[in-house]
Amino acid sequence: MDLSDQRMPYEAERIDFDSLPDDPIIQFATWFGEAQASAEPEAYAMVVSTVDADGWPTGRTVLLRQFDKDGFVFYTNYESAKGQALDATGRAGLTFYWASQHRQIHVSGEVSRLREEESDAYFAKRPRESQLGAWASDQSAELSGREELEERLEEVTALFEGRDVDRPGFWGGYRVVPRWIEFWQGQPNRLHDRIRYIAEPSGNWRRAILNP
Repeated sequence: MDLSDQRMPYEAERIDFDSLPDDPIIQFATWFGEAQASAEPEAYAMVVSTVDADGWPTGRTVLLRQFDKDGFVFYTNYESAKGQALDATGRAGLTFYWASQHRQIHVSGEVSRLREEESDAYFAKRPRESQLGAWASDQSAELSGREELEERLEEVTALFEGRDVDRPGFWGGYRVVPRWIEFWQGQPNRLHDRIRYIAEPSGNWRRAILNP
């Protein structure tokens, strides 16, 4: 299928470099709030990109569960392909794309696991069905068929009947501490605005304007 003639015109406000805050997390919070206020579904969805031991890249959509000055937090199965890549390299890329705003945010950073008590607290807030699903799914491993997964779900449902579902030891959170964060705003004629915040050893951020 030839898609070479399909394109969307971008008509949006420019990024005013001089009025940007010094802290990119403040800018992220502004854009995130505007995405949530728009018709953008699941503004908290992001693509987490990793590289495996053989150098092969993979991206998958994961839900952002917290962000603050300390970084960006999400949860997954530690033993999944994603978890193994994160633990092996200690690095990840995050991409947010908000089509209704003609905006993207790219994050590159170092990754570490959350403390167990942090993962416990989040797991306790999840719907019970999602808690059981975490136990039932050997994430990224091959299945003989859907029936195998449903049988395991029945088993763990019976196991935890009448009591709280404990967090599996193989499941928990990661925090991405950014080394840079880039804000992309679509503009006419593909002359997009790109602003990158780069972390410096001093703890401050340096801003740079990039070619589109």
